[in-house]
Amino acid sequence: MWRRRQLLLTVAFCLAAAAAAQAQQTADRFRRQRDAMVDLIAANGVRDAATLQAMRAIPRHEFVPLEYVSRAYGDHPLPIGYGQTISQPYVVAYMTEVLHVRPGMKVLEVGTGSGYQAAVLEEIGTQVYTMEIFEALATSARARLNRLGHHNATVRHADGHFGWPEEAPFDAVIVTAAAGYIPPALVEQLKPGGRMVIPVGSVYGVQNLILVVKDAGGDVTTRNLLPVRFVPMLKGLR
Repeated sequence: MWRRRQLLLTVAFCLAAAAAAQAQQTADRFRRQRDAMVDLIAANGVRDAATLQAMRAIPRHEFVPLEYVSRAYGDHPLPIGYGQTISQPYVVAYMTEVLHVRPGMKVLEVGTGSGYQAAVLEEIGTQVYTMEIFEALATSARARLNRLGHHNATVRHADGHFGWPEEAPFDAVIVTAAAGYIPPALVEQLKPGGRMVIPVGSVYGVQNLILVVKDAGGDVTTRNLLPVRFVPMLKGLR
């Protein structure tokens, strides 16, 4: 009996050690893929150190469906269900960089999706308020962000066209779905000195990524940044 017990303990130890080694190998592989992804983003022109550091830290594979985990660190969008996507990593980095976000800022995100963009913003040190029109996506993103320790990101199931007036004003606003126009409520909820980035244009073609800047006096200017393709910004809760 004693020998059998020792044998079972030895087998259990070996299995646990093998599982731990496999988990470490997987983690190392994802880290290398993540580093390669961020290196490519930097090579393509994103320079903000805080943005790049945050994207090195966030495990993007945790934010995609299981069937796409092997493609999580490619520089392309991926489906997450309900006709929505997790954005191309370069676009996530670019949009984050142009917002000029810094620790302590209050940021509104319209279009939570999987929660990846919110995680990047929160990793930089901002307080994130993120809105998602699909209840199922809002619920899963909330659980995912909590599980991964992103407790300064608050998820709300709501129509982003109206912003989040109870928490306004915001230092920055980021919209991750294509709008036919810039929603006035989002401009109103932007602090003087704040910045917003939003894709605007036809939901069936190429849109313009637009930077909105509100100066200290409250005057608003816009500037086209680059052509993009985003899923449409929908109206009405789903």
